[in-house]
Amino acid sequence: MSDAPAVHDRFTIERTYPHAPAKVFAAFATEEGKQRWFSGPNDQWDLIEREFDFSVGGIETIEGRWKGGHMPAGTVSRMDLVYHDIVPDRRIVYSYRMAIDGKPISVSMAAIEMVPDSAGTRLTLTEHGIYLDGYEDKGSRHHGVSWQMDKMGETLPA
Repeated sequence: MSDAPAVHDRFTIERTYPHAPAKVFAAFATEEGKQRWFSGPNDQWDLIEREFDFSVGGIETIEGRWKGGHMPAGTVSRMDLVYHDIVPDRRIVYSYRMAIDGKPISVSMAAIEMVPDSAGTRLTLTEHGIYLDGYEDKGSRHHGVSWQMDKMGETLPA
């Protein structure tokens, strides 16, 4: 614990995918769908632990050890997530805590909304983050989540 104040941030990411909402939703709602896109960069990161319970009150955990690249080699990052609201093919609301080497760095609340449109599905992800004890995000969370939404779109089956 430090005397540094918590820093608050908010960002929104929008994407349009050429797929029906049910297919986009399945990329979040099924373990198989999520494993295709939600992890560290596989060439820079080794999985230590993964849990997946996509239900209201369900917990999702992912922990990995970095080989280098974005983080110093040997660094362990962990995400513990809780689902608060799920409307199939439409909305997912969750909160999550991030830790680096066991030290909490942030807590976030996020919502993903999926709306059908003429191109397929318009997805809007809004996240409210609180960065703890002097952790300086410098836009990396927004960049990382944006990268994940791109990666998710690339992994959607035709």
